[in-house]
Amino acid sequence: MENMQQTTLPPKSSFSEWYHELLAAAEIMDIRYPVKGLYVWYPFGFALRNNIYSIIRELLNKDGHEEALFPLLIPENEFMKEAEHIKGFEDEVYWVTHGGTTPLEMKLALRPTSETAIYPMYNLWVRSHADLPLKLYQIVNTFRYETKHTRPLIRLREITSFQEAHTVHTDWDDAAKQVDRAIEIYQEFYRRMGIPTIVSKRPSWDKFPGADYTLAVDALMPDGRVLQIGTAHHLADNFAKTFEITYEDTDGEQVYAHQTCYGISERCIAAAISVHGDDRGLVLPPEIAPVQVVIVPILFGRRDQNDEILSACASVRDMLANHGLRTRIDDSDERPGAKYYRWELRGVPVRIEIGPRDLAQNSVVLVRRDTSDKRSVSIDQIAYEVQQSMDMMLDDMYHAALQKLNLRIFDCRTTDEISEKAMQGIVRTSWCLDSDCGHEIEELTGMRMLGVPVGSETMTGDCVICGREGTEVLMARTY
Repeated sequence: MENMQQTTLPPKSSFSEWYHELLAAAEIMDIRYPVKGLYVWYPFGFALRNNIYSIIRELLNKDGHEEALFPLLIPENEFMKEAEHIKGFEDEVYWVTHGGTTPLEMKLALRPTSETAIYPMYNLWVRSHADLPLKLYQIVNTFRYETKHTRPLIRLREITSFQEAHTVHTDWDDAAKQVDRAIEIYQEFYRRMGIPTIVSKRPSWDKFPGADYTLAVDALMPDGRVLQIGTAHHLADNFAKTFEITYEDTDGEQVYAHQTCYGISERCIAAAISVHGDDRGLVLPPEIAPVQVVIVPILFGRRDQNDEILSACASVRDMLANHGLRTRIDDSDERPGAKYYRWELRGVPVRIEIGPRDLAQNSVVLVRRDTSDKRSVSIDQIAYEVQQSMDMMLDDMYHAALQKLNLRIFDCRTTDEISEKAMQGIVRTSWCLDSDCGHEIEELTGMRMLGVPVGSETMTGDCVICGREGTEVLMARTY
């Protein structure tokens, strides 16, 4: 897989072309599978995916969640129980109608999301207030018949890596606290990938079908569009009533439970690629990089000298591996420049070069992928120096991305101002929260209402449509 020919990426300013070419050139995904909206993970891309999802597993487990696994197939009678939920997904469901050549007595849905697969089991499992809160999650594939333009990792017909959590609580307030906690977990998750995020409460027409309200986590992409990279939904007792999920309270009464659900998909990988990448390829935060350090021997001259260099490379690799760093030596026959290109394309955080001059000084050259900073360090201090560089790299990448995000948030007081900024990033404006005014803002500007921002200071002003007292809201073009 590593003997790829050197290709020149389009500039990142041509984002769509850059993104699709990079997925292939860096061997993240192969888009040539013969079903629209389904893609194949290369081993390198799948290693990146696994490193990223190990972080969310760690965070959820630390917060008291337990991982489970529920079936892919959902009987039609269970799937059709919650009317508002089904109305939100009815045009996206794949149905299994036959077992071999035999028609099924009841159609089976391929899960577009798993509420209707999980909640019949919660009906059986939840009995007492002592069982609550119940916090389970799974990481699975889901299927949605996406009719819009499909895009790898962003808009799919098979979501291969859907992390969905489903929690059960005694009352509305406890469920609300869990929604807030879910958002905190997702923000920490993205912070560990150096990705700044914006959280907002979606307007009523854009909430999850069957939910009381929805909070969403968004990231700004290089083309000025916003990518939704996480959601958390307060379900109140809506699904509990449908699936008869009740518990015995401290007074011995049967009470409907309250629920939440929240999830992320491989859009988190799309965000990591897009926010940090540059004209040379991927720029990966160290924690998620499949290869964290690549060692490039600079070989020329006498054979015995080259053997010494290769021996030093192996020694450095072993030292770094002993400190838990994923390290490779590129001892292929290619010229050093071609090796640099290969590993820069794949976003390897640190490159180490060892040549005759370095060997004579018991040192190596250390190069950071994000800044291209190059410096000489002692072999004896190599593990410490690499780790320090990685720690600095994550912090620097986050703040660089945050600065870009802040420069592309615009305060607008009129619909004309909003339209002028529509192609540039995120708009902050005022809205009275009336649905008619909200729809009119969207229609006049061509932007989508992200909703009321969460966890930030709010601006004041009059609704840009009706002039009544308004609330700060965010708008953007979206995927």
